[in-house]
Amino acid sequence: MPVNLTPNAITAMIGGDVNLKPLVQVVDIKLIGTQERYRFMVSDGVSCQHAMISSQLNDRIKTNRVQIGSVVQLTEYISTVLQNRQVIVVLNMETIILNSDMIGNPKPYGPPDSAAQNVLRNGSVQRSAGNHMISQNPVHNVQNLRPTSHSERLSVRPRLHPQSSPHDGPNFRATVQPPYQPPPQYKNHGPIMKNEAPARIIPINALNPYQGRWAIKARVTAKGDPRRYNNAKGDGKVFSFDLLDSEGGEIRVTCFNAVLDRFYDIIEVGRVYLISKGSLKPAQKNFNHLKNDWEITLDASSTVDLCPDEDGSIPAQNFNFRPISEIENAENNSIVDVIGIVISVNPSVPIMRKNGMETQRRILNLKDRSGKSVELTLWGDVCNREGLKLEEMLASGFSPVLAVKAGKINDFSGKSVGTIHSTQLFINPDISDARTLRDWFDRGGKDTASVSISKDIVPGGTKNEIRKTVSQIRDEGLGRSVKPDWVTVKGTISFIKTDSFCYTACPLMIGDRQCNKKVSRSGNRGWQCDRCNQEFEECDYRYLLQAQIQDHTGLTWATAFQEAGEEILGCSAKELYLLKYEEQDELRFGDIVRSSIFNQFLFKFKVKEEMYGDEQRVKITVVKADKVNYSSESSYMLDMISKHSR
Repeated sequence: MPVNLTPNAITAMIGGDVNLKPLVQVVDIKLIGTQERYRFMVSDGVSCQHAMISSQLNDRIKTNRVQIGSVVQLTEYISTVLQNRQVIVVLNMETIILNSDMIGNPKPYGPPDSAAQNVLRNGSVQRSAGNHMISQNPVHNVQNLRPTSHSERLSVRPRLHPQSSPHDGPNFRATVQPPYQPPPQYKNHGPIMKNEAPARIIPINALNPYQGRWAIKARVTAKGDPRRYNNAKGDGKVFSFDLLDSEGGEIRVTCFNAVLDRFYDIIEVGRVYLISKGSLKPAQKNFNHLKNDWEITLDASSTVDLCPDEDGSIPAQNFNFRPISEIENAENNSIVDVIGIVISVNPSVPIMRKNGMETQRRILNLKDRSGKSVELTLWGDVCNREGLKLEEMLASGFSPVLAVKAGKINDFSGKSVGTIHSTQLFINPDISDARTLRDWFDRGGKDTASVSISKDIVPGGTKNEIRKTVSQIRDEGLGRSVKPDWVTVKGTISFIKTDSFCYTACPLMIGDRQCNKKVSRSGNRGWQCDRCNQEFEECDYRYLLQAQIQDHTGLTWATAFQEAGEEILGCSAKELYLLKYEEQDELRFGDIVRSSIFNQFLFKFKVKEEMYGDEQRVKITVVKADKVNYSSESSYMLDMISKHSR
């Protein structure tokens, strides 16, 4: 069966054709320095060119599955410029003929290249007992590259493996194509002109850092607001947007400073763009939830062109919904897509951030067909945009479907979902999942009970709480399983440690959250945060309250952080700190602390075993401290008496 090297393969690959899948011959293999990288010289019988192979293919050479003289098919490859040299990067290949004589009389492609000329002048097909030897000194290969006659060049029979016979398999015959004639549009032009040819549109999932020229056609699915940053290189501004193409590939694009000014107003969510000439960098997974190992950074040479005609092959959004029942076991801080029916919406309330800025918070609840419901916390502008619209729809008697793209899971009090800067909300979206959910709800789903995976659910919160006594926490071994236990205890504070009731915290924001890392003095006036590596004049003060809590069954120690500490003491940690250490008013300080002693609270505890040195201890954290509502508590106790008297 004759095997022809692909005509004009080198020229086509250098010109940007990535779909050719050519047959070429390996005429040289070199190990580059001490690195685990191999360099090829590949030939189409007329031209030859340098090639690098992906490190994942190194084993093909080490196990002699690719040798000098092998005829291979390049199934995945790109052409790029490395160190001012045009190079073919081989990402995947298949061996067609393991061991063959030199096919044709190839010459280096393009302008004279000393390295390529030396390889061909000194010879490159070097063998030993049918196996390849990596050429470190091509001078010893001259005898294998003797001049061939015209008839030999037209029909060269490949050498079989030494242990095989002519009857063991098909008799491959390789032929050489006539010399290549350049296509008219590039005639009389050098490589620089060829590099200016329009880049081919490739799928997002095919992007990799080795590509020299590329273009992608994709729809903008999300657009972030410009943000300021400060690092060792100075101040700057940045924004990013997310893209989705017709094959489902997603990638984030980032623009800095002058590039932001150039493209920010051009980018619109929902529109389709042709984007080229950017650099690929590893995705920052702490801030990038998309399923792509790379992200694009645009620069001064990048182009972003709007495609005015709607492309129906590119969907408006790509969802990967998870049932609410699965969210219960999801990892904290992970990013999820969730869809559900809105069953309650709380009013929007102002929240003061620790940096002194005010924002809005709104809590609503979703249920789905899994029999579970979850709390969704909206932050910022969406509270008075989508949040207000949802509130009005629910007030009119209609329960809308809400799809959440890129919500963040929080396990601070049970499992809940919160919005972040990249979260998107879609009310009654025109997708099959929403139609299926609506049909289920209207056919009786609205009357089915659902169990909340958010222990601190607002509407009807008491029906989901798990009441325990102090002694039951110990006797039942709570907190010793993989997941923490969330329980409610009615107890009384009997003692509060006042020697270290708070700590100095970093006030800087990391994304949409405050750092809160403990800071230390820097000089006489400033503070230093090791995590943020920054100095600032004013720090924050946050509660780290150690309190002894008891009920009729026993007593225990618990730790109350910022919000719970404020609920217990009735003032902020900063106010109490200034009172004790700046104003040195021990009398007022003592009155505030004593006023909280012997008060009864409904404590919501998080109970979890943690490692202290070499010892495992159960730690109890106060998540919430509500003063006892005696009317509600009386109803609860009457209900318990009724159940036990049956």
